[in-house]
Amino acid sequence: MSLEESSLRALESLMTEFFHSCTTNERKREIEELLNNFAQQMGAWRHCLYFLSNTRNEYVMMYSLTVFENLVNKMWLGVASQDKMEIRSCLPKLLLAQHKAMPFFIRNKLCKVIVDIGRQDWPMFYHDFFTNTLQLIQSPTMAFLGLVLLKTTSEELACPREDLSVARKDELRKLLLEQVPTVLGLLTGILETIWDKHSVTAATPPPSPTSGESGENLLGSLLQGTQYSKLLSQPIPALDDDSQQLCSLALECLAHLFSWIPLSTSITPSLLASIFHFARFGCDLRVKPKTPPSIYSSCSSRLGVLAMTCINELVSKNCVPLDFEEYLLRMFQQTFFLLQRLTRENNAHTVKSRLQELDESYVEKFTDFLRLFVSVHLRRIESNAQFPVVEFLALLFKYTFNQPTHEGYFACLDIWSIFLDYLTTKIKSRLADRDGVLNRYKDALVLLLREVLNRIQFRYNQAQLEELDDETLDDDQQTEWQRYLRQSLEVVVKVMELLPSHAFATLFPVLQEDLDVYLGLQQFIVTSGTSRRLNITAENDCRRLHCALRDLSSLLQAVGRLAGYFIGDVFAARFNDALAVVERLVEVTCYGSQISLYDLETAVPSVLKPDLIDVHAQSLAALQAYSHWLAQFYSEVQRQNQSRFISLVTSTMDATAPLITAKVPEKLLLSACHLMVSMATTVRPVFLVTLPAVQNIFNLITESQTRRLPQEAHMLVCRALSNMLLLPWSNLPESEQQWQTRSSSHASLLAALTRHYRLLRGTANQPPHRLGLEDTKAVLHQTLPVLRDIVDSISGESTKSRQICYQSLQESVQVSLGLFPVFIQQPDVTDEMLSFFLTLFQGLRVQMGVPFTGQIIHTFLSMFTREQLAASILQEGSAGCRVVEKFLKILQVVVQEPGQAFKPFLPSIIALCMEQVYPIVAERSSPDVKAEMFELLYQVLHHNWRYFFKTSVLASVQRGSAEETMENEAQFSAAMQAFGQSFLQPDIHIFKQNLSYLESLNSKHKLYHRKLFRTSMLFHFINVLLQVLLHKSHDLLQEEIALAVYNMASVDFDAFYSAFMPEFLNGCQGVDANQRAVLGRNFKLERDLPSFTQSVHRLVNDLRYYRLCNSSLPTGTVKL
Repeated sequence: MSLEESSLRALESLMTEFFHSCTTNERKREIEELLNNFAQQMGAWRHCLYFLSNTRNEYVMMYSLTVFENLVNKMWLGVASQDKMEIRSCLPKLLLAQHKAMPFFIRNKLCKVIVDIGRQDWPMFYHDFFTNTLQLIQSPTMAFLGLVLLKTTSEELACPREDLSVARKDELRKLLLEQVPTVLGLLTGILETIWDKHSVTAATPPPSPTSGESGENLLGSLLQGTQYSKLLSQPIPALDDDSQQLCSLALECLAHLFSWIPLSTSITPSLLASIFHFARFGCDLRVKPKTPPSIYSSCSSRLGVLAMTCINELVSKNCVPLDFEEYLLRMFQQTFFLLQRLTRENNAHTVKSRLQELDESYVEKFTDFLRLFVSVHLRRIESNAQFPVVEFLALLFKYTFNQPTHEGYFACLDIWSIFLDYLTTKIKSRLADRDGVLNRYKDALVLLLREVLNRIQFRYNQAQLEELDDETLDDDQQTEWQRYLRQSLEVVVKVMELLPSHAFATLFPVLQEDLDVYLGLQQFIVTSGTSRRLNITAENDCRRLHCALRDLSSLLQAVGRLAGYFIGDVFAARFNDALAVVERLVEVTCYGSQISLYDLETAVPSVLKPDLIDVHAQSLAALQAYSHWLAQFYSEVQRQNQSRFISLVTSTMDATAPLITAKVPEKLLLSACHLMVSMATTVRPVFLVTLPAVQNIFNLITESQTRRLPQEAHMLVCRALSNMLLLPWSNLPESEQQWQTRSSSHASLLAALTRHYRLLRGTANQPPHRLGLEDTKAVLHQTLPVLRDIVDSISGESTKSRQICYQSLQESVQVSLGLFPVFIQQPDVTDEMLSFFLTLFQGLRVQMGVPFTGQIIHTFLSMFTREQLAASILQEGSAGCRVVEKFLKILQVVVQEPGQAFKPFLPSIIALCMEQVYPIVAERSSPDVKAEMFELLYQVLHHNWRYFFKTSVLASVQRGSAEETMENEAQFSAAMQAFGQSFLQPDIHIFKQNLSYLESLNSKHKLYHRKLFRTSMLFHFINVLLQVLLHKSHDLLQEEIALAVYNMASVDFDAFYSAFMPEFLNGCQGVDANQRAVLGRNFKLERDLPSFTQSVHRLVNDLRYYRLCNSSLPTGTVKL
């Protein structure tokens, strides 16, 4: 036995042992080390060539090819030219000789290695690389192998990885583009030859009009000329397995080529026609005889999927040259012939059953095509007389409403949304021609609206709707049913925007029908003793009632979504429609509250009770949506007869008040609370507070004996009551606002709400005892969120509102400040308190006044010692961490305040940041605290620039760029150092945030131009950012980093090119002097952003490439 043969046997046994289930991990590591050591030897490839030629062991073959792959991609520069020639000659011969006997994955790996060699050496040293591939494609017996090589070439050479220099990448792309016409010609030839060879040669007459197929001539105007009539009438050929595989591979090649080649006339009409021939495979259900149906249909539909993939690659390109527009039109004509086939009905199949039987992937690809057509190309094609858009919409309509899956239907609704957006934009830009555009599409929009409305109603679509899950929440926190309804209503609303009166006329009568059922339930209520029962028990009646209630709930949501189309300029024109809706909604909400439908016993409580609650809640929510309309109505009738308006508001509050009690189901209670907030905040009637219903709610909230509402409802009611007293009444002068009365009422309200909280003042000087601690915490957690919400809701309002609010709150604020030191060790309480103080600072800092605000900041700064901060921050994600974040947020508000009042705190705030917080978070991830700390630093610098740089405006005008006076230099330098340090850490969010902060300081304050930054920091920052690009650690931010480098370099391009670049290149490890010189020469001395960015990316790519090459050279290699 020869030495090579014995080595092969040894390797085979090693590989078999390695993959054996009984081999231990330790033994596997030993074998792996042996194999790696062997692969690193320069002559290993000769052994591997022998192994490949003489083994049938798949593991050995794969290992040998991996050795070659490693040699070509990492060590090729150091391989002797004679050896390279031998490898270039031997591997293709091996492929040709053994490709049929090899497993497909071994064959593909060997093709990949040959292509990798071409990537390095073609055309200079491997001139016949591409020619060989083309010859193989033209040989009938070798075409399949040629296509594998072609596809691999397209994948590896058109978009190569970074292990090539930019110059080589550009050269390869140029070489490949030169070959594209030839390649496309060959691929067209393969597809045409196979199609013609298998086609039925006898002419097949077209189907007769009476054969039960409708709509065959719908796109007749498109399909002119022999080519299309041939396409229409030809049956699909039955392909043998080899032909199917060859066509599949040819289409895969085309799909990849289309992903990177530009649209041009190289993509000929005959190639497009061939692709469309094969796209028909996906939409034809006929199964040929003598072929097992499953195999034929799956393989043939795969051809259809691949053909549609090719089409979608072409259609996804937005940049269409003029000479390609005609081809594009032809493509759309051919695709809509396919759409016509997909949506045609005949005696054997409905459209839906037809789509159901097709390959799901094919239908998905077809939907993708339609989306791309509408979003990218409709604006191009719409005006072309040869393309009937309205007929296309009719086909899209059939396709949409016959989708076999919910996901397919959602995807089609998205296409309609894109179309409606396009139409809305077009109409807004062509107001003069508005009616003409709308009339063209009106019928389609009317049909769409009606069908989408039908699809959300159980009376028309019960079977499908009952399949939808209404319990499990998805990532967007909505159920499948909610998503279905939301997406459907999006379409309804968009049609409403285009055809408001028609949409309303369609929707309102449908709503009225279901309302009549709901309002008629009263007659079926039977009272016996204290219980009330709905006397509808027959199973069929219960089911019909369930469907009617579900539909009413959906339609109420639809009516609510339309509220925005009755206000503003169209208020008067659409007043009667809106009034009809609001009066009906008020009637329904009053009815629901008066007969308490939510409290009824029903025959099917698990179904009907939630239905009744939901309808009641949705009617309140729909009425709330019209609060802006009510506000406009109020302003219109302010000085006129208000009786109609007063009646609507009074009835609304009469409907709302009885629901505000802890006994009502929470869903209904919250809807009532939200409606009340909108009445108080948006509508703001003067008389609201005097209504008996509202007075009852005041009494309910302020009496301590009553059972407390759930926290969220309690907060909403308190917000509504507070806003009634605080918010200025619309359209009334200051003298009629009754501020004095309202102020005392507000003080009484807050005194009642904080009754228990203010009693805690006495505990401020003593440590909390275990016994009373939980009670104290409960009072804090109940009161502070309510106060925070009240302040938050008026923070953007008039000064008077905020003054009254602060007067009412003053005592509670002082109690909070007194309690803060007591609870500093209780992070959950401190968190609540700081949230309250943060809201106060954001909304009422002017009203609090400088002395008291200063006292609060002083208290906080003294309480947050370094030990306290460390203890809080080290518990990541805990309440302690949140406390520090809120504290930093409060300081952010303070440092943004204009004027001199809070300037004395700046040194302490900066010291807290740099000396206390920063050392703790610098080396830890602590992303949340770190983000807030850097934002505080940014706000300190941005809003207090003159604390560091004293340049006066006059000086800079007189002396051009004045020499600025620098103050507090140490603190500025420390802040910059912290920013720089953050760029060396892996957290990409902090990196992005801080880079944007530096860029913002530069655009607003010329940070990079400041003398201190320019002379001692600029080059350090550029260096760090370039190193980050080199390490590819933050690749998602490549563009942002390159822009920052440009902005820094542009401060002084001369210094950048003459000083920084040579210094940077000299400091680069892993490259020699010659390579440094090339890198320097390739970095063009350009000063515009695009050229500079290109040079930066080229530098990074080529530097990484040189390092890779040099690391793969054998030791002792002399580089010339």
